Amino acid sequence: MGTTPRAAIRYAATALLAALTLPGCSNSPPHAAPASSSPSPTPSSPAQICTALVSYWAKETLKGTKWSGLDWEQKGLSNDQYAIHEEAVAAGRAEEAIHGQDKGLEAIDRLVTQRCAEQNGATWSSENWRPPQ
Repeated sequence: MGTTPRAAIRYAATALLAALTLPGCSNSPPHAAPASSSPSPTPSSPAQICTALVSYWAKETLKGTKWSGLDWEQKGLSNDQYAIHEEAVAAGRAEEAIHGQDKGLEAIDRLVTQRCAEQNGATWSSENWRPPQ
């Protein structure tokens, strides 16, 4: 006499739920997190955030990945960041045509780092962008 697939799934789900909730019912105090000797990470500057974001999307575009066709808002870019993105993709494609994709990706990183630093993150050009509160 076997169990039906639905009964087996229900049983497994119930067992999983019980396993996840029972450890939370302990009377012992929670374990303290071990002390960390490393300092807390410092917040990234606007230029660092811009560089990471724009460089990522420009390289995805150069590689022609599945998500590279998203528009600038879907990628989370300001207007100025998108302009840097387009300039970087053009530079990356030019370098790729001569020296290959790896050099094209390096060209993107160099150009994006420079432009994002020059424009302190390039975040002030989008009417949709709001500073953190």
